[in-house]
This record gives sequence, C-alpha cells and structure tokens, in this order.
Amino acid sequence: MIARVKELDELLSKYEMKRMLGNENDDGNAIVYINAGAGGTEAQDWVEMLLRMYLKWAEKSGYETQVVDILPGEEAGIKNVTFLLRGPYAYGYFKCETGIHRLVRVSPFDANSRRHTSFASVYSYPELPDDIPVEINEEDLRIDTFRSSGPGGQHVNRTESAIRITHLPTGIVVQCQNERSQHKNKAIAMAILKSRLYEFEKKKQEEKMNTLNKEKKDIAWGSQIRSYVLHPYKLVKDHRTKVEEHNADAVLDGEIDGFIKAYLLYLTFEQKRDN
Repeated sequence: MIARVKELDELLSKYEMKRMLGNENDDGNAIVYINAGAGGTEAQDWVEMLLRMYLKWAEKSGYETQVVDILPGEEAGIKNVTFLLRGPYAYGYFKCETGIHRLVRVSPFDANSRRHTSFASVYSYPELPDDIPVEINEEDLRIDTFRSSGPGGQHVNRTESAIRITHLPTGIVVQCQNERSQHKNKAIAMAILKSRLYEFEKKKQEEKMNTLNKEKKDIAWGSQIRSYVLHPYKLVKDHRTKVEEHNADAVLDGEIDGFIKAYLLYLTFEQKRDN
C-alpha cells in the first residue's frame, strides 16, 4: 500500500510539472551546451561533473542523450561539451538549468588542499522540428572538416569525419564529431545551427521589445543561478527559488527534479504576475 501511494505521488508530481510546460517548444527535444569558466583545470573538471550529473538525471528520467561534440581539457576535465537530450518535454525541463553554476570545494588539483570556487555556464535551446522554417544561405557558411578528438574509436581518428560549420553573418560556430560518417555529422551540425539561428533571431526580436533584460541578468557571469558547496559543509542552493538541498552527493548523482519543479513554479508565478 505504501509503495502504491508513493507511485501515485510521483505520477501526480510529474503531471503537475507537465501542466507548467505550455510555452513554445517546451514539449520538444533540447540541445545543451556546457562551457568552463575561468579557472583552468578546476573549472574544466566542474564541467565534467555537471555533464555526469545531467546524463545521470536523463537516464533516471528516461531520456535519450547523445554527446555530439566535446573538447577535453589539457590535464583533466572538459573545456566544453554539447549534447542532445531527446524525449517528451526535454526542453521544457532543461531550460531551467540555463545559467551559471558555481562550485565551492577543496580542489583535488591543489597540493596545498585549498578551497577553490569554479564556474561553468549551461545553456539549453530547443531542437527545432523540421516544419519550422529557418532560412540558411549556403554562401553564409564556412564548412571545415577535421579529425575527431572525441569518442568513436580509431576509425574516427583516422578520417576527417568531424564537421565544423561557421555561420559568417552571426559568427555562430557549431560542430559535431560523434558519428563515423561525415554526412551524419554534417546533418547533426546543421540541425544545431538551425536551432541556434532560430534562438538568435528570437532574442533579437525580444531585445527590440525590451523584454530580454531580466534574462540577460540571469545568465551573466557573476550572477550564478545555483551554488554547489562541498566544503566546509555540503549544500546545493538555487539562488532564484531559494530551494536548498543538503545531500549534495545525491544532487551530483542526478537528483535535480526538486530544483526544476521549483523553478517551473517560479516561472508560472512570474508569468501570472506580469499578466
């Protein structure tokens, strides 16, 4: 009986979250980019920790993930990584993670065991359906091929199958090196470029209407959305909703639904207040 009540409670919680996901593209897939901030190896290790956290969350939530581009750090960690998150409402949930994430811990890379603060930026944007038109002029593109440095085995590393596409008018650069086929890598990179250009144009329109100021503040360096403190105590705090979780290890193992739900409630309240 207790197990059944717990199961019903989880189903109700998921239903409540989906009710808050009615905005454009909320029900679709997401493209996620994580980038290390200042701090060298320490920040790059933080990116790898965040990637692990998100992949574990995705696995527990039943989402499919695909890492399409990854740039390893020189000593350890990851400089930046792009992955696809596919499943119902993937973007609606993951848009809540966009912003600056701050880590405070005793650095495993410091021989003197000093406490360090590291930053990483997370950005999520929707993977667009094929029926949404985004005009891309081939003359505006520079397409480069190179040998993959990521996963895929020896075959990938022997051939120039990785693709980098630069959209010259905007300076947007996307790349994919996950697949063995150059054709597949190009198709994935073009899909990512399409989504980025869509978001780029959307934000330009929002800027004209002076509605982007709050979002800019939320994702700027120095205005982190969440802090993960591992020393001298353990605490994960979301600065937007004030939600706190003392089991930091569980959070880093992918238990982030509480933060996502709280932020969706916060967004719903803000939208109602503005209306």
